[in-house]
Amino acid sequence: MKDGQIVQIAQVVEDIDKAMKHFWEDFGFGPWDIYEYGPETVRDSVYRGKPNTQHYALAVTWVGPIQYELMQPLDGYSIYNEFIEKHGYGLQHVKLYYKDCAKAVKEYEAKGYEVIQSGKIGDDEFYYLESADKLGAVLELGNAGEIPPPIRTYPSQEGN
Repeated sequence: MKDGQIVQIAQVVEDIDKAMKHFWEDFGFGPWDIYEYGPETVRDSVYRGKPNTQHYALAVTWVGPIQYELMQPLDGYSIYNEFIEKHGYGLQHVKLYYKDCAKAVKEYEAKGYEVIQSGKIGDDEFYYLESADKLGAVLELGNAGEIPPPIRTYPSQEGN
């Protein structure tokens, strides 16, 4: 991967299972790896300068070289809820790869894009930037580090 390369496109959804089923049956996107995260599993999780206590579900699959992600807030409040309130469900963020996220964050902050949410899962680190009003979507910076295995897949891989 090259610094600045788009590696992920994500949308916020009301019902992650319904969305996965739709993408699988109508477009053949899948199989999906499903995760649930919260303060117990996300290290250094911060939302607008305070500890992020939200739990959320996410599902990912690869569509060519781009990872497609579905996000569903389960409880609490974060940038996902902010986005839904302001823009409704749909495309929420585009993730750019950076090997050195700390350096990239400083460069984007110098351009006026402040970090509004961040955290670490396994070896992965992520930084969401305040950019939706300028770009129509949130920019996420991340290093694409290894994360723990999913809690389940869709469609189920059992019996295959």
